[in-house]
Amino acid sequence: MREIALHIMDIIENGLDAEASLITLSIAKDGKEKVLRISIKDNGRGIPDSMLEQITDPFVTTRTTRRVGLGLSLFKESAKRCDGEFDIISNQGKGTVVRASFRTDHIDTPPLGDMAGSLTSLIMTHPEVDFVYTHEADGNKFEMDTRQIKKELDDVPIYHPEVMTHIARSIRESLEELKAGEKGF
Repeated sequence: MREIALHIMDIIENGLDAEASLITLSIAKDGKEKVLRISIKDNGRGIPDSMLEQITDPFVTTRTTRRVGLGLSLFKESAKRCDGEFDIISNQGKGTVVRASFRTDHIDTPPLGDMAGSLTSLIMTHPEVDFVYTHEADGNKFEMDTRQIKKELDDVPIYHPEVMTHIARSIRESLEELKAGEKGF
């Protein structure tokens, strides 16, 4: 995948397939250490212990509709190729945490991509799920929590086009502010 946002979207879809009702995405960029850290946590079914060790093998999947599972293996290889790290922690019945890091100064590190588009697409197609998105860059922070947004909406559904436009614009503007405030970039 050419953008990290697409990897993130794929991993979140795994959590949604595992019946998660809450997805927490954290992205932190440290300009001094030149590292981008990503954590995706869900409260879904979790990964069975018998599969956990082989879950990043592209020929291992829990899906019955196809025989390959490329999402986790591609994300892992992308992080490793950029001198980063990757790990998965999962407990059956409690959920899964996928973490990856990327060296921001590595030539092969893909761009972050369209986080606003990816997140609004997920929110729109899964309005019953709550999403918490935190993005930090050199001490500056943006946070969006759909639970808070839903409380403010009264009888308007979160997937209403005006709400989705507002969420996307808010994410884009906040990420631009974070980028403008980064040190050394």
